[in-house]
Amino acid sequence: TPARPFGDPLSMKSVKRTLSPAATKGLLRPLARAWKKYVQTFPGDSEDRQPVHSVYGGAHLFKSDTAKKFSDLSLKALRESAPGPAVLASALHLDPRLADTVYNRVVHKLETEAVEDFRLDFEDGYGNRPDAEEDAHAASAALEVAEGYAAKTLPPFIGIRIKPLTAELAARSLRTTDIFLSTLLARTRNRLPDGFVVTLPKIVAPEQVAITAKALGAIEKAHRLGPGALRMESLVETTPSVFGHAGGVALPDLIRAGAGRIRGAHLGTYDYTAGCNITAQYQSMTHPACDFAKHVMQVSLAGTGVTISDGATNVMPVSPHRAKGGGTLTATEEAENREAIHRVWRLHYEHVRHSLRQGFYQGWDLHPGQLPTRYAAVYAFFLEGLEASSSRLRNFVERAAQATLQGEVFDDAATGQGLLNYFLRALNCGAIGLGEIEATGLTIAEIQTRSFAQILKGRRKVGSRS
Repeated sequence: TPARPFGDPLSMKSVKRTLSPAATKGLLRPLARAWKKYVQTFPGDSEDRQPVHSVYGGAHLFKSDTAKKFSDLSLKALRESAPGPAVLASALHLDPRLADTVYNRVVHKLETEAVEDFRLDFEDGYGNRPDAEEDAHAASAALEVAEGYAAKTLPPFIGIRIKPLTAELAARSLRTTDIFLSTLLARTRNRLPDGFVVTLPKIVAPEQVAITAKALGAIEKAHRLGPGALRMESLVETTPSVFGHAGGVALPDLIRAGAGRIRGAHLGTYDYTAGCNITAQYQSMTHPACDFAKHVMQVSLAGTGVTISDGATNVMPVSPHRAKGGGTLTATEEAENREAIHRVWRLHYEHVRHSLRQGFYQGWDLHPGQLPTRYAAVYAFFLEGLEASSSRLRNFVERAAQATLQGEVFDDAATGQGLLNYFLRALNCGAIGLGEIEATGLTIAEIQTRSFAQILKGRRKVGSRS
């Protein structure tokens, strides 16, 4: 008798099974619980906009128009030290083919939204002062933020960095937080500026995060804010904030202690390297110790919705020569000034590029003269890969949409979202314009959904109607 072909229904009688359907169902029951826990812990990257930088400045110096002043000073720095695209390209070793585009878009950004995120600093940028003085500054800074909120002069993101919750400073830290927020909310009638956040430094134990979160919850309740309205950021600048007391990765415990409030984690380059006993001469954003900490941050926070940020370049673009008594500089002094600025600009540019290559799309800036190189680095990074990424996303969307229309399973949505995020980041910071989105094959409306899954869902509906 000839053998029956594989798949013949009659041959199925010989198929043997050990696990009954009931037994299989019992085995899979814990999987549902595990999957639910996984989805709760790793909901995916946030679809909210992430700023490309955070500018830190002393809280006592903040004014409602500080962002505008930063813009004016950064434009002045660019025009004095790089009056045209060729000069900037030469200073930063930019691809000459991108020079005009990068330069013009940097100028536009500095004119329209030079500061994306500002942190009023009550810690290192403020220092320790008498209680009465800090009380007064907490209140006056809050009033300046309220005035900027009313006048629409605040940057898209803003917040305060408080003192660490150490034994000596914890009470002072919470007092400043309370005074600032109570004063701000009283003036704004219990409305928070968009993107407001409280940054907690020098964390060594989850309890510090939990106490801050509870304090913010009490202030929320008193001012009739929605639960979780007051968000937090954690600074990763101590070794116990990377590896905890028991030797495990600390960041997941810190995030849990925040009870859903923590929006971001920022590396504090210089405190962290000092904690690793690295001498001042070698403290840098590109030190291997910082790369290691960032890799831990990246792996432990991937998919949690908590954004990550690199630290700052602490060498400021300041001219060595200044004209005295209303006089003028010599040609030699002007040339030396420009070369000094270009040297520091190149350092900052390379630091930002180093962060971008590692997947850190946000960092700190401390001086208006750093903003031109921040945006030049970010824009060049995105523009260099624009053509290839446009083609890849266009092909990817077409293939995915076709699969869903045919009822096939398309299980690589994460890659599609990653490609989409590239364009969202580039668009949000001004590296590309709406016109350049068309090369991806997506519409502006589709891009604005910020969700690859939503784009596929929309195209499936259109396809089913046609």
